[in-house]
Amino acid sequence: MAYRVGAPRLGYDAAMLVRFADDIWTEARRAKFWGLETGSRMTIVRLANGGLFVHSPLGLDDATRAEVDALGPVRAVVAPSLFHHLHVGAWMKAYPGAVFAAIPGLEWKRPDLAFTSVLGDQRLDAWTPDLEQVYFSSRRENEVVFFHTKSRTMICADALLNLSKHDQAWTRFVASWIMWNREPGTGPLEHVMVRNRDVARRQVDRILSWDIDRIILSHGALVERDGREIVRRAYAWL
Repeated sequence: MAYRVGAPRLGYDAAMLVRFADDIWTEARRAKFWGLETGSRMTIVRLANGGLFVHSPLGLDDATRAEVDALGPVRAVVAPSLFHHLHVGAWMKAYPGAVFAAIPGLEWKRPDLAFTSVLGDQRLDAWTPDLEQVYFSSRRENEVVFFHTKSRTMICADALLNLSKHDQAWTRFVASWIMWNREPGTGPLEHVMVRNRDVARRQVDRILSWDIDRIILSHGALVERDGREIVRRAYAWL
């Protein structure tokens, strides 16, 4: 293989922020989707101005808040797909001065949350110029994918699943033999999640214009290098 995936770096039992790259930290916790243990991962980016960008926020307990506050002030919290929103309310209460951005459709799904912005291709001032983004609207979860230019790190939620090296045996079995998710972002489920192949191809090509090395994803092992090739392989079928 021309790339390496960080199988040991699942961290579902760590319950703490772990440094992944320059100015990037992640935390992964146990989570189930349709009864299958997939885990869920939050990403925090420290921006050039010292503020924090929070992607796919997890539950905000006292220990997590203390770790986050030690890194800097929270400036932006992003719910990047229709499936990553459960804990946004707690962050809104804790950080009322931050920008809270939702994927299109989530403002209707969660009318109880007072989002300040709806995401698209246009970057917000809160994270410009540190992060680039592509609205992957052709996927059914309406995801926005981000790219941290300084560390060459792509940050996504569900655009790439990587469960075949999960620490739960049943998850590994389902991923490998039912979902055929044997490499990041592969398997027939990915074909189902794409609504329009022509649009998806254009959006993937925009993502591939980034100089991606690492990839942070919400479900499964992190990608430590050769990320652009992994994205290319995952969506070569388009």
